[in-house]
Amino acid sequence: MQSPADILKGIWTSAGGDAAALARVQLTGEEPQIPSSFRVAVAGQATIAAAGLAAAEIWRLRSGEMQDVTVDMRHAVAECRSERYLRLDDKPPPPAWDAIAGVYRTGDGRFVRCHTNFPHHRDAVCKVLVCEAEREKVQAALMQWKGEDFETAAYAAGGVVALMRSYDEWSALPQARALAELPLISIEKIGDAPPRPWPQGDRPLAGLRVLDLSRVIAGPVAGRTLAAHGADVLLVSGPELPAIPWLTIDTGRGKLTTFIELKSEAGRAQLRALLRDADIFSQGYRPRAFASLGFAPEEVAAISPGIVYVTLSAYGHAGPWAERRGFDSLVQTTTGFNHSEGQAAGIDGPRELPAQMLDHATGYLMAFGAMMARVRQAREGGSWHVRVSLAQTGRWLWNLGRLDGGLNTPDLTGEAVHAAFIERMPSGFGTLKAVQHSALLSKTPARWSRPAMPLGSHPAQWPARN
Repeated sequence: MQSPADILKGIWTSAGGDAAALARVQLTGEEPQIPSSFRVAVAGQATIAAAGLAAAEIWRLRSGEMQDVTVDMRHAVAECRSERYLRLDDKPPPPAWDAIAGVYRTGDGRFVRCHTNFPHHRDAVCKVLVCEAEREKVQAALMQWKGEDFETAAYAAGGVVALMRSYDEWSALPQARALAELPLISIEKIGDAPPRPWPQGDRPLAGLRVLDLSRVIAGPVAGRTLAAHGADVLLVSGPELPAIPWLTIDTGRGKLTTFIELKSEAGRAQLRALLRDADIFSQGYRPRAFASLGFAPEEVAAISPGIVYVTLSAYGHAGPWAERRGFDSLVQTTTGFNHSEGQAAGIDGPRELPAQMLDHATGYLMAFGAMMARVRQAREGGSWHVRVSLAQTGRWLWNLGRLDGGLNTPDLTGEAVHAAFIERMPSGFGTLKAVQHSALLSKTPARWSRPAMPLGSHPAQWPARN
């Protein structure tokens, strides 16, 4: 079984990182930290450390100054559950899930998971089942369906659901075989451009401008991480787009936030104007959605030569499911994690991982990939495309191996987290208590210099560079 240091080395060198830089990283703590048969704690630690080391490497390139990076495993896994520990005016988060979200049996004895936190996804499930949005009625309707048939029909109707599969069932699918041919992070040159010099600033990413077009966890965590190292991150949303308020607060730390209506030509013109001065464009919507608006990777590179374009998908950019919608909980369900955790726990049915680890780890990999691509841009020029997916992160996590007895580990309590890893800060919502960033840099400490604010609080413009 690989050590945490070896796992980090694999991530770092796969993206072109200099192996000598790994000597400046210290990884502390022991597995397991939370109850799981999978190596979720080290997955969080290694991906956070990779992003922290990328920031330190950029600082070395900008200033000539080397620094140490330390990541504690317990702190890292707390950060990978940051939404659980957030407090707003000392109040805990409300229930995270919609009333009909979750797991159901189907008529053929299988299990399916429905994700209905967004109203249009809930409506799609109820339309297919021809029932009201009540848990008992959804369950009764599903007894008339075979699990895979419902999964297919719900996706066709615009819903997001997943059939629980074993790892062997998932591995036999064409989509799993397509993922097996892809790297954990893909970084590809997509256009020519001169190298962009590093702007002035006293932090690794100071002066870099990031457009964050993402929702929920993975993409927003990437933006939050870039902001922690000094980037100007502008979160672009739309006034009609559904959002999950608690996640907006937790992942909004360090960001500016604006509304742009991309369905209008005026809104698209606003985004094009922002792009011309952007360094990184990070998006978590389905690729076809942005291509239809004129913001496919190559089009963005034509608007802003030298841009780093980051794409997050659920199931990867190749294979028959490349366009399929998905969230962490669904990818866990369909790729074998829930089945295997259930088996390890001795239960008949799914058991979730004790963190949205595919989301969080993928978010840190997005930030890492964006920074490593920006290093290449500064060195050799070009526009670059970084691609990651929840399912590919899941494949990587699976291949890290299993922990005997891991499910017997005591959970990490809110009291322990609040005693060790919480900072207090103002926000546009009230006073926050939130998990601090767990990558500790010795010369340029990570911090969020802007408070979390309600969506749409700022104009669609960049702040002046120092």
